[in-house]
Amino acid sequence: MKKRIEDLLTRIRELENELSIELENELSEIQKRFEYTVERGRVRFRNGALATQKAFKKNLYRFFLDSKISFILTSPIIYSVLIPLLFLDLFLTIYQALCFPVYQIKKVNRNDYVTIDRQHLAYLNFVEKVNCMYCGYANGLLSYALEIGSRTEEYWCPIKHAKKVRDTHSRYHGFLEYGDAEGYKNKLDEFRKPKKEQEA
Repeated sequence: MKKRIEDLLTRIRELENELSIELENELSEIQKRFEYTVERGRVRFRNGALATQKAFKKNLYRFFLDSKISFILTSPIIYSVLIPLLFLDLFLTIYQALCFPVYQIKKVNRNDYVTIDRQHLAYLNFVEKVNCMYCGYANGLLSYALEIGSRTEEYWCPIKHAKKVRDTHSRYHGFLEYGDAEGYKNKLDEFRKPKKEQEA
């Protein structure tokens, strides 16, 4: 059974690599279609593309007029989550800076996860741009936190759970089996060896 799972995980990794290549090719096609490039992390649209986008922009008056009142009333609750997110971001930065060098765990590059670039879209009004920046930050930060957590878990407690876990992180399937005391005793040091390159 373990061999079958290892074979499936290998196949999944191969498919993920294949998907990554396909997504890169698709992104290149999308950039041509919508006439933009990304240079040194900055998005650049051709002038004609910006003019086309601006034709679809909804002004703020129309935006609020078309919005459901329930959306407007709940938006402060959504944005209140920004406060704990900022604290989380700060604590993740401090945690990584202080602890990962001690454990010899490769640090997670925050920029690989937190991507804020939708504000460059000319068809979004000010409120939509702010909303998109917030979503990019919040979801990127949580993905960044998951990666930091998974590297920490791999170092300290690389043991699978007794129960089935939904949507596990990328390292989980390589963990030791639940109840494998001998494996934990004999293999824990392997998990704690510094990795030359840890995949995201």
